[in-house]
Amino acid sequence: MRGRGNMASSSNSPCAACKFLRRKCQPECVFAPYFPPDQPQKFANVHKVFGASNVTKLLNELHPSQREDAVNSLAYEADMRLRDPVYGCVGVISLLQHQLRQLQMDLSCAKSELSKYQNLGITGHAGLFAAAAAAATATTHNHNHTTTILRTLGSI
Repeated sequence: MRGRGNMASSSNSPCAACKFLRRKCQPECVFAPYFPPDQPQKFANVHKVFGASNVTKLLNELHPSQREDAVNSLAYEADMRLRDPVYGCVGVISLLQHQLRQLQMDLSCAKSELSKYQNLGITGHAGLFAAAAAAATATTHNHNHTTTILRTLGSI
């Protein structure tokens, strides 16, 4: 486990979950290793989307070595669900898949364009550079568009 350990046993400060739920953080608190006191919004989002009781049940059913990954996944899914209540993280996945398909088509077109120049027998550097520049322009435009969208979503 990469977590910071059980905060209830290592300090007097309750974990973010116990503080949010206004209860005493016990030494065996299942939330303490994953919701440190300095990350209150992480638990607030998870609680708002999934509910503390459901998260407790889930964590207790998992092997301790799986809990940190589960909490990180829940926190990401909760953040995305709060940003996009309809699609959540599936919306981001769908967007990225669409962009991947678009970039694959652009790459295919660029390769086709390059092949045309090669088939015409353009051997000089100027001709190959022109073909490469045309291919790079399309790819760079789509990469910049993708980066802008991801920044808007807060993923970068």
